[in-house]
Amino acid sequence: MPTFGFDGKKSPESMNLPMMSLREVVMFPRSIVPLFVGREASIKAIETAVADYGKQIFLVTQKSPEKEHPEADDLYEMGTVSKILQMLRLPDGTIKVLFEGVSRALWDPKESKLIYEDIAEDEYPQATVTMLPEEEVENPEAMALIRAVHESLDEFGKVNKKVAPEAILAMSTLKDAGQLADQVMPHLKIDFARKQEILEEMDAIKRLERVYELLLGEIEIVSIEKRVKGRVKDQMEKNQREYYLNEQVKAINKEMGREDDPLAEAQELEDQLDAKPMSEENRERVRKELKKLRSMQPSSAEYTVVRNYIDWVLDLPWDQVKNDGDVDIKQAREILDQDHFGLEKPKERILEYLAVQTLVESMKGPILCFVGPPGVGKTSIAKSIARSMDREFIRLSLGGVRDEAEIRGHRRTYVGAMPGKIIQSFKRVKNNNPVICLDEVDKMSADFRGDPSAALLEVLDPEQNYAFNDHYLDLDYDLSKVFFITTANQLEGIPLPLQDRMEIIRLPGYLETEKVEIAKGFLLPKQIEQHGLKPENIQLSDNALLDIVRYYTREAGVRNLEREVASICRKSAMKIVEEQDRDKTVHVTKQSLEKMLGVQKFTYGEREQEAQVGVCNGLAWTQLGGEMLLVEVALMPGKGKVEITGKLGDVMQESARAAISYIRSRSDLLGLKPDFNTKVDIHIHVPDGATPKDGPSAGITLTTALISALLNIPVRHDLAMTGEITLRGRVLAIGGLREKLLAAHRGLIKTVLIPADNEKNLKDVPKDILKELEVIPVKTMDEVVDKALENGGEAVLIPQHGEPPLANELLKEEQRKPARQ
Repeated sequence: MPTFGFDGKKSPESMNLPMMSLREVVMFPRSIVPLFVGREASIKAIETAVADYGKQIFLVTQKSPEKEHPEADDLYEMGTVSKILQMLRLPDGTIKVLFEGVSRALWDPKESKLIYEDIAEDEYPQATVTMLPEEEVENPEAMALIRAVHESLDEFGKVNKKVAPEAILAMSTLKDAGQLADQVMPHLKIDFARKQEILEEMDAIKRLERVYELLLGEIEIVSIEKRVKGRVKDQMEKNQREYYLNEQVKAINKEMGREDDPLAEAQELEDQLDAKPMSEENRERVRKELKKLRSMQPSSAEYTVVRNYIDWVLDLPWDQVKNDGDVDIKQAREILDQDHFGLEKPKERILEYLAVQTLVESMKGPILCFVGPPGVGKTSIAKSIARSMDREFIRLSLGGVRDEAEIRGHRRTYVGAMPGKIIQSFKRVKNNNPVICLDEVDKMSADFRGDPSAALLEVLDPEQNYAFNDHYLDLDYDLSKVFFITTANQLEGIPLPLQDRMEIIRLPGYLETEKVEIAKGFLLPKQIEQHGLKPENIQLSDNALLDIVRYYTREAGVRNLEREVASICRKSAMKIVEEQDRDKTVHVTKQSLEKMLGVQKFTYGEREQEAQVGVCNGLAWTQLGGEMLLVEVALMPGKGKVEITGKLGDVMQESARAAISYIRSRSDLLGLKPDFNTKVDIHIHVPDGATPKDGPSAGITLTTALISALLNIPVRHDLAMTGEITLRGRVLAIGGLREKLLAAHRGLIKTVLIPADNEKNLKDVPKDILKELEVIPVKTMDEVVDKALENGGEAVLIPQHGEPPLANELLKEEQRKPARQ
């Protein structure tokens, strides 16, 4: 937009005139515009112009129409000197004035006077203005542009009946580019800011070019409006006709005594559809089904199918949400702590989400995956999350689900088709932002009916689930507000693309001290209430609880612990009923446990009592948590046969073969003959034989047991280890370190060897466990042998200094003598 201004000196053409500011109106030279004026200052300016200034007044447009008393900065720098043609006073105090634009003019804020309040009798808004004369332009370009505008004006007059034919004819006779542009502008429906830009354009040809462009656009818009109005009118006539015919049908049904009116029922469904907060695209598709319903006989089979479909659509909440506002973080924390002991990471993640939700208006629900052994509280913490957020909770069990239709629904062409479990759950809770727990997501499987885990990709992808398409509905449904929680016992059963869409949070097993606290604070009060007892009826000592944890349960979670506590409550209830004393207190101590729960089911401390040759303690991860894994190696005279027993999986069998290859490659350093493997048969066994075992973390355990057996050197009985081995002797990282260290602590192990790459995971291990365990990170098998064998690795692994293998073997023979005594 051009910038105009004064240099501080008055021009000879400057004059003082009454001034009136306009709202959303731009006055152009040579145009006649009627306006209603109501502001006191504007009326005063008009009256003064008529009385003292030969009906001349300066009109300028406000930049902000809403301002009642604009300042100088709120007005444009260019306006129009105009003449008052007619003035009519109205009964309500306003006046109707007919203005005619005369010339463009600039006004000087420094020499002007703006008065809008407390106007004295002899005061009025006035401005010092400078007229801006225009020159006529006559050249071929201007003539061509004028001719094009004249042709467009004829078309404009045909499509826009609001413009009088006389006005079109008058504009078609103009031959000056500037005059033609100024007279066309008032007839165009464009924003006042754009009109002001045209007013400030002093180049007549450029001004007419812009007006021509706007005129063509206005012709197109008016044509479109005309077509739209025609379509709307036709639709209204059609609707009126349908209404008339429907009323006739209703009258006929009433005369014939029909109680159920299909058309009235369809109209009721349409009213419900209009009230649903769904997208217009979805609404139109459902309307088509309603239209089919109107034309069907209620007795037909297809009528029932369409009616069921419409009922499903209308029963869904669509955009209805529950408690989508701020959440009390303090209260949510209290609820989570009240329901669960420990589990700090999941609680922290939930509180983070709730905190962010209070800061943003709309946030996509996260997709969390709780991975951990059975009984550690994966599903129950999902319930607590829903309670802390004051939302509905839905649990969908996916264990054993094989059919993709369970997730995405059936096509409506099938008999008995229904939506999937996800959509069905929304019908139950009646809102669109529940907490949905997809349990046992790692237990799904695929068959000829499809892969349900692949169907879950769309459900759990934050970039897609805002438009989830169920096969039955065939409409886009928004799942982005749902708080999805999935649970699994192990990640290996979840496809990688599905894992990529979830935030993995591991819930490891509980410590003994945590289990005792959980039993005291959660399990025992719950079982006392369920068995009809009072808190004072049972006194269960901490030592008794610790013995239950150690000798009657072996699990990562607390399910079996709860069963044992329930058993104590049953036996206590029996004593109370037998003695008919409801106030009796049953004391459960460490000594009375065997009488109430029977003989001890497990032993505490699984390590060997003394160091033995060919026996090594390993650590394994199972679905029930960490376990001690004993590896035994026996040597027999033979021809190099290797036998592996203990129901080992493919991975562990490969680890055993890699261990043998590693030892053969290091035979000279170990003092073994290069062909030692052809003289003996090796038997590797992992008790107990009936339990399947597999996993990539037993490599160094197998290797250590083999070296111990071949060299006849015992392995430390108070040491356990975990890690995989390469053919070069490197120790690779493993998973489940926390659970394995808990198992080592439970087995009374003092020293644990772990891969050096897992040292960073020690921060997840409770400090109480690390205080009682000596955890040694190792990088190579040489370090493992040095720490694990009784007499240390310096007596086993001999650095090479050029001696032949035979010399190494003799030296090793001498150094092994003390260990064999």
